[in-house]
Amino acid sequence: MAPEAASIVTYRTSPAELRHVLGLLSRAGVNHVYVVDNASSAEIRSVCGEFREVEYIPSRNVGYGAGHNMALRRSLSSGVRYHLVLNTDVDFNPADLGLLTDYLERNPAAGCVAPRLVCADGAPQYAARLLPTPTDLLIRRFLPSEIMKTRRHRYELRMFDGTGTYSAPFLFGSFMLLRAEALRRHGIFDERFFLYMEDVDLTRRLHRHWRTVSVPFVTVRHEHRAESYRSLRMLALHCVSAVRYFTKWGWFRDDERSRFNDAALDQFRIIK
Repeated sequence: MAPEAASIVTYRTSPAELRHVLGLLSRAGVNHVYVVDNASSAEIRSVCGEFREVEYIPSRNVGYGAGHNMALRRSLSSGVRYHLVLNTDVDFNPADLGLLTDYLERNPAAGCVAPRLVCADGAPQYAARLLPTPTDLLIRRFLPSEIMKTRRHRYELRMFDGTGTYSAPFLFGSFMLLRAEALRRHGIFDERFFLYMEDVDLTRRLHRHWRTVSVPFVTVRHEHRAESYRSLRMLALHCVSAVRYFTKWGWFRDDERSRFNDAALDQFRIIK
């Protein structure tokens, strides 16, 4: 069974890229797909018109989380049970959406499930992680990969051996299946995050009350452009969102972060 609804936010997106992912969702049997176009492009509107299940929503550039929220409000009010949030830069087997939905059906304590994400060359992206500290983000962004390698690997939960599901307090928002009941109870994306950190914030809030689960039996290829490493404007947006995130939740003292991260690491029975 495919999820009833999905949402995509576009901004100057390649029409061919959008057409590809909409085709995958159509073949998967998703009943309603919301495309929120933050650039209000005639080309994107035209592509959406090729698919009967797609609802095109033009918008000014409100940001990633706020764009998805426009779709989520409509989706949740329609009574769906599951809603898929995804990017256009992904490729997946349409049949695998049913596996994710089935997992939520069989595991009522799970509020969100995300697949294993890999790059085009098959390299893992480690998209289920601990909640970040300011130090974690600084290390990842500004220091060579070999510096504090152990800490980076711990933050990215690289000790996972790929043979089972596990709960992580931070799941990438590029491809996540959400239980609608969890969103109705605990909220949708925080629109103070224009771009970046909105997925950390959402999965953290859900993790308070539900399991937020990474599953290895579904693999999704994700281009993961890492724009903040190539664009000063994107880096600035990332920094602004990081400041807002740590101001909201705590900078170097965050007891909930410590508790959630310790519980995640306990699944692997390693020394914290």
